Amino acid sequence: MTIDGQTVMVPVHTAPAFDSPYLVEAPDAFGRSRVRRGDVVLGEVEFPGRPRFYDLKTDDGVPYSQIAVLHGRDVLATTVLQTCIRYQSRTKTCQFCSIGQSLSAGRTIARKTPEQLGEVAKAAVELDGVTHMVMTTGTPPGKDRGAKILAESVAGVKARVDLPVQVQCEPPDDFAWLQRMKDAGADALGMHLEAVTPEVRRKIMPGKAEVSVDTYFAAFEAAVPIFGRGQVSTYILAGLGDSVDEILSVSRRLVDIGVYPFVVPFVPISGTPLESHPTPSPQFMHAILRPLAGMLVDAGLKSVDVKAGCAKCGACSALSTYEKAEGGCGSRLAAE
Repeated sequence: MTIDGQTVMVPVHTAPAFDSPYLVEAPDAFGRSRVRRGDVVLGEVEFPGRPRFYDLKTDDGVPYSQIAVLHGRDVLATTVLQTCIRYQSRTKTCQFCSIGQSLSAGRTIARKTPEQLGEVAKAAVELDGVTHMVMTTGTPPGKDRGAKILAESVAGVKARVDLPVQVQCEPPDDFAWLQRMKDAGADALGMHLEAVTPEVRRKIMPGKAEVSVDTYFAAFEAAVPIFGRGQVSTYILAGLGDSVDEILSVSRRLVDIGVYPFVVPFVPISGTPLESHPTPSPQFMHAILRPLAGMLVDAGLKSVDVKAGCAKCGACSALSTYEKAEGGCGSRLAAE
């Protein structure tokens, strides 16, 4: 929903949301609604309309909405490979992951081809004004960890439409794949730590934790010269067990080498082992996002300058709003 011009992701089908004291009224014909707490109206919100490209199908009958979906207000998102070597066993899978649920429910297909992705991306740009695209993937067998599939997929999109694309995967064993994804047309890269300390990583994502934090940092250092400062990012889920200081310490290391740490509050997904895990408090998030925004502003790494991807969208975190507050007076020190 859009609040004061900013589109945000608000979870509703989760255990913590069931206890929320807030109610959003049914939207009117224009997507406008009001948020209430009891009898008090707190403000107005808007809901994005149904994308027009959702009404289309490929020549072989696959609905476009099963190939890619609208995220935020103007972002096209897809999981190119809807299966993962980590998902086959609950002793290996990331405990927050639901990559198999949408597939088993018939809302998507297992493998999106480059031709399908190009076709849908072109329609989304022309019909719905999409401005950038996010491509993620489950991790397949092999040392490239999904980089090969992503390179082929982004090439398929760029062959059909001029659309900035972020690709997301685990660090490949051979860092040459980073340049190959860039050469195929990728504008930005996400390699997601999720949690920052080895202890939390082993507990929450036992399979993915086999790829060490040191390996991620080696990949970050290799990727920044290829994609540019601020065009490499990592997703960090606050509230899984890492402390404020631990998240900020790793974020400082990331910022120093030109990587954008996109820190978001953990949102549990129904049907996963962490479906009842509590969400972090506003105070916890404020303690992270305010100093982090200061780091980013001082380093010249701003979400508005990211070419494509999660940090540019900003719907899952208030970080971009903190950036604006920190940068309002020219710098963090001036603001303080």
